[in-house]
This record gives sequence, structure tokens and C-alpha cells, in this order.
Amino acid sequence: MTAQDSATRPTAIAVNTRPLTSTGPATSTGTGRDSTRTGILLAAAGVTAFSLTFPATAWGLDGFGPWSLVSVRMALAGLIAGGCLLVLRIKPPAREHWFSLAVVAAGVVIGFPLLTTLALQTSTTSHAAVVVGLLPLTTAAMSALRTGARPSRTFWTAACLGAAAVIAFTVQQSGGALTTADLYLFGALLVCAAGYTEGGRLAKVMPGWQVIGWALVACLPLALPASAVALSYEPWELTAKAVTGLLWVAAGSQFVGLVVWYRGMAAIGIPKASQLQLAQPLLTLVWSVSLLGESMTAAAPLTAVAVLICIAVTQRARG
Repeated sequence: MTAQDSATRPTAIAVNTRPLTSTGPATSTGTGRDSTRTGILLAAAGVTAFSLTFPATAWGLDGFGPWSLVSVRMALAGLIAGGCLLVLRIKPPAREHWFSLAVVAAGVVIGFPLLTTLALQTSTTSHAAVVVGLLPLTTAAMSALRTGARPSRTFWTAACLGAAAVIAFTVQQSGGALTTADLYLFGALLVCAAGYTEGGRLAKVMPGWQVIGWALVACLPLALPASAVALSYEPWELTAKAVTGLLWVAAGSQFVGLVVWYRGMAAIGIPKASQLQLAQPLLTLVWSVSLLGESMTAAAPLTAVAVLICIAVTQRARG
């Protein structure tokens, strides 16, 4: 269109630009809402997978020692991830991402599985689940320190109330006495929160499944020889429960669960995604009763209601 045409047709231009201005934000808002909804669903799927980790670990300990279970789990998950990366011909990450991948590997692939497995030798899965229920608050705090995120006061209030409910439930279950298993679990909280934070940051610049995939592959040089050594020193037996538990923690928890979890974190943000994990100990309690035959106290439903309310508040709170 020439300058003369522009001068002689002002009305047409005004009419044509008005719909573009009015419909643009609506489309963007709809896309944003769809992305948030998808992110919540993916993060929730990851939480569901994680909620089965402790019962599956207890099953794995039915036939393996703790060191054997952790090392073989890590090796199998690394081989699965490596196979996927190889088949799809994924190029290795850029050099600047390897430090964050090392943090993910140390926290999520090695530290958390090892410390929780050691804890479950003497702790019940239900007790471990409620202690690890503090992970959302730990992750949100770690995220704020590492990424500069500043959630609102409403967010932090709801998160602290949810954590307080979990702590109260833990104290009621254990009689107020901390054990060696609790120390293992508190250590697992710290290393896992660091791994989640770095993984969530990386998932914004590369697909989430590649984040955990490369972290698992990076651990293979350690996992393979560790598996051989652990299996030679610890007695093991391939029972049905042990094999089922091993396969789930290796493929379901360590790979598939983390893939959808990191994708969810990338979509809705680390602090909000972490609050969905407040539901994880409650789900684990259900699996503990139905799969392991553990008993559930009357405090569990009350904790469930309090935690679910906190989840609803944190999901609506704006950072």
C-alpha cells in the first residue's frame, strides 16, 4: 500500500486493526491457560509415579541389599535413558549445562535413592513418606535462593501450613523421637531439592526427558561397576516382589516419572510444581496400606484435608 492510499483510506485501516488488537490477548491467554493446565497434569503424573517409589523400594529390599538395589536401579535407568538418547540421535548438551546436570545426578539419581533406601531398612514407608512430605517447601526455598524466584506471601503461608501439617503428622507417628532413618530422610530432602531446582532450570532450555536422561547416562561409569561390586558382596534373590520393585524404581520412578515431572516444572514453575508434592505422602500412605499391609492412623485423613487445601491455595497464589 502506498502513502497516498494510506491517506485516503483511514477508516479501513482502523477497522482492520481493531480485531487484531482485541483478539490477540485472548488467544495468548488461552494458550497460557492450556500450558498451565498441561504442566499441572504432567507434574501430577510425576508425583503419582514418585508416590510408588517407597513401596517399590520396600519390595526391592525383599531380595536385594540396599547398595545393590540402588546401584542396579541406577544402572538400569541409565541404560534405558542411554538407549532412548541413542535411538533418537540426541546430541550431548552444551558444556555450560554439565554442571547443572552433575547436580541433578548427585541429588536425584544418586543421593535421594541411596539415602531413602538406607532409611527404609528400619523405617516404614508411611513414616518415610510423611517426612519426605517436607520436600515441596525445601524445593521452593532452594529455588528462591538459586533462581531468584520470589513467591507471594500467600504462597509461602500456605506452603508453611502444609509443611506444618506434615511435621505434625510425622511427630504423631514417631512419638517425637528422631531416628537414624529420619536423619537419612532429612539429608535426602536437601539433595533432592537441589536436584529438582537445577533440573527445573535446565528444563526451560532443553526437553525435560533429556535433562534426566543425560544425568542418568553420566552416572553409568559409576553405576555399572558399583552394581558388580555390590552384587558380589550383598546376598540377593530374584523374588517376584524384588524384581517388580526394582523395575518400577528404575523405569517408573527414576526415568518416566522424572521426565514428566521436569516437563511440568518447566511449564508452571518450580515453586508451584513443588507444592503438588504435598499430595505425595498421602498417596504413598494409600499404597502402603494396599500394597504392603501397613496400618493407617486416624490422623491421616485430617492431614490429607489440610494438605489438599494448601495445594489449592498455592496453585492460585501469584508469585
